[in-house]
Amino acid sequence: MTFNEQYKDNALLIKTFNFALNIIDYTSDLQEQKKFVIANQLLKSGTSIGANSKESQNAESKADFIHKLKIAIKEADETEYWLFLCDAHKSYPDCKDLLNELSEILKILNKIISTSKVRN
Repeated sequence: MTFNEQYKDNALLIKTFNFALNIIDYTSDLQEQKKFVIANQLLKSGTSIGANSKESQNAESKADFIHKLKIAIKEADETEYWLFLCDAHKSYPDCKDLLNELSEILKILNKIISTSKVRN
């Protein structure tokens, strides 16, 4: 069973997993262009969003769940920074689709956290 089949009912995990795959593809392009530093930073932060989101699914408490999702947001913020740098520099491949995808993920993360805080 694939990741997408196993977690088909969890929009956050599906989106972050597919985003990580897209980040892997994008950073592979960067590495081919010998842009290793940004590629490595982006690969780490961009794939960490999904890893932290997945880890939150096994949280020991609501506070732990929220904490893990806040870490995912921090990784998303870092990823956004690197993507904005790539977008601003003319020698980097286009990353607007990644920025749009990331914006959707951030909205979902923030909504889950705000909803979790008000639920008992």
